[in-house]
Amino acid sequence: METYYDPKDLGSFAEVAKDAPELAGKFFAYYNEVFAEGELTEREKALIALAVAHTVQCPYCIDAYTRACLEKGSHLGEMTEAVHVATAIRGGASLVHAVQMRKIAEKLSL
Repeated sequence: METYYDPKDLGSFAEVAKDAPELAGKFFAYYNEVFAEGELTEREKALIALAVAHTVQCPYCIDAYTRACLEKGSHLGEMTEAVHVATAIRGGASLVHAVQMRKIAEKLSL
């Protein structure tokens, strides 16, 4: 079945540099530095990236960071828990806006 997101397209990501090589070079240098071992391990960073990928709903990122997590030694339970953490934060961030809705509704109902 054809879909808008073709997993094979992920392999063409570097092609975004064709028309703006300087900007792409800066982005990829930054990206590589961010994901290098630092205060957080590469494994921890991959788990964070997987959770964020679900939050921003990027199928390419979900594919890439699922693979990265497995390659760096994470197991499915850890990966699933990371996704649940992101889901809880995203859900909470949506739900807390109900405070604004209630304030406006109460003000207009007076």
